[in-house]
Amino acid sequence: MPQTSQTVVVLTALAVEYDAVRAHLGEDVEELVHEDGTRVERGRLPGTEWTLAVAELGEGAVNASALTTQILGWLRPEAMLFVGVAGSLKPDVAIGDVVVGTKVYAVQGGKVTPSGFQARPEVWHGSNRLVQAARSALRGLEEVQGHLKPIACGDVVLTDDRSAFAEFIKRHYNDANAIEMEGAGAVHAAHVSGQLDALVIRGISDRANPGKSNADKGGSQKRAAAQAAAVAVGVLRKHRPRGAGSSGSSSGSKEGPQYGGDHIDFRGGVFNGPVIGKRVDRER
Repeated sequence: MPQTSQTVVVLTALAVEYDAVRAHLGEDVEELVHEDGTRVERGRLPGTEWTLAVAELGEGAVNASALTTQILGWLRPEAMLFVGVAGSLKPDVAIGDVVVGTKVYAVQGGKVTPSGFQARPEVWHGSNRLVQAARSALRGLEEVQGHLKPIACGDVVLTDDRSAFAEFIKRHYNDANAIEMEGAGAVHAAHVSGQLDALVIRGISDRANPGKSNADKGGSQKRAAAQAAAVAVGVLRKHRPRGAGSSGSSSGSKEGPQYGGDHIDFRGGVFNGPVIGKRVDRER
């Protein structure tokens, strides 16, 4: 399998979400075009070791899964974030808050029986490394009210909090704090791609009720997207690429001699490079 790079891919569905992430990149940005037409903009994320590639995929979990698979195979990133807006499912999760997905549910799977619908949940957990980075980042973002909670994903725009579908979510996915349309597809693609840290970050733009249109017209999507993008950048400022130095960590360190067969690698010591020799174990 090709090695991953110190690249993080940030995926979005809508232009307002894309613009919010793109605003955090430096001036030196390049556009890359996949042979099948998918486009990303890539540049350095200031203040971090990350090269960030941002893409706008469009709406829907199926679309997100297909294009995420393509982008991950193309760029071979080390981490992936899906960043955007969502509807709130809880009274204490307000417009402008941000929900970081500890879990992402695909909510529409199930079985129809004579006794009713029986849910067959699918769920993906957020990467522990990224969830821990989010916990740390949120403590330093005083302007953001963050929630580390599960997120529900379905190919439905929910604008009626008293509908049968809303009741279904409450009954079967009662711990979900937000609902959106792409996260499950993206994290499933990340899961099947191999070792890849993945996380969904959603800014709340409405309450998934009849007031959604008025909230959107009032600029709630732009505000929510900006808040989600700020949290994503905060996460990446905390999250270090694999192999990068990290203070207070000695486990897995590559400093000092490394033994491999008849080679001793003194990189970082007096000798710069491998020294060929023979290792003899003697009884003491």
